[in-house]
Amino acid sequence: MQRDAAVRAVVAAIVLALAACTSPPRIEEQAPLPQVGPPAPAPRAGGYYKDDGPGEHPPANLDTLPDALPKLEPLHRFANRPYSVFGVEYVPATSLRPYRERGIASWYGRKFHNQKTSTGETYDMYAMTAAHPTLPLPSYARVTNVANGRSVVVRVNDRGPFHPGRVIDLSYAAAYRIGIAQRGSGEVEVESVLPGEATLRVAVAPLPPVAASEARAGAPLPVGQETGGYVVQLGAFANNANAQAFVTHVANQTAAVGVEAKVHEAGGLYRVVVGPYPTRDDAKRTGDRLRDAFGLDGMVKGR
Repeated sequence: MQRDAAVRAVVAAIVLALAACTSPPRIEEQAPLPQVGPPAPAPRAGGYYKDDGPGEHPPANLDTLPDALPKLEPLHRFANRPYSVFGVEYVPATSLRPYRERGIASWYGRKFHNQKTSTGETYDMYAMTAAHPTLPLPSYARVTNVANGRSVVVRVNDRGPFHPGRVIDLSYAAAYRIGIAQRGSGEVEVESVLPGEATLRVAVAPLPPVAASEARAGAPLPVGQETGGYVVQLGAFANNANAQAFVTHVANQTAAVGVEAKVHEAGGLYRVVVGPYPTRDDAKRTGDRLRDAFGLDGMVKGR
């Protein structure tokens, strides 16, 4: 447990220094950083780190703190490079993609409060954030307590945990919300949340009776069916309404690089695409621009 505490500080420091490095150094070759501040009181029984624990005066509204709101963000330039801890190699994802894993979650609190995360941001134990060994930074994940079904959406902006059997480290606030703060750890399911998916949950929520009637009576949403050329596919959905909601969500990002996303029906799916382009290379260049600028992981497809 003590090793994880030292390593977390080292990971954050190394990521910030990578801009001046030709290749990321191996973490286990770095000397442990000294602890800062006065010694903390002994922790209560639980699974959080030694000398760590909840703050003495937590906010009164922990039960009502909102989930992190997923949004499209550029991925960090250095925090997603391969690294090594305790002789174990980690290769972080470099694009947003579906991910699901079940395992033990722990949490970290006052020992790391106000210190730098792997993205260089300041850790706030009362914000809805988390650390993960390989999810892209920053990204978003839904964490569900298997024992009680409570879940929270967190913004992943740090690396860890590096303890065998643990899959994610939550902030104190997130751990409190799903009911593992007192125990220190608990079995959870971690599922990536893509920004478009978060928007779709709102878009497909039940409408009031009058609004729903108006929606049924309205004009059908446009769907393209033409063929030929190459497109960059940004997503595929089972129904048109969800696909159109995703188009709206990414409109600002696609417009920033001078392109427009549209819905194209093919193979029983509603695909959100950019294009078409006359050649595969033309489509790939656009896909590269969207990925580099906003972390949108597109797939070049012929049609």
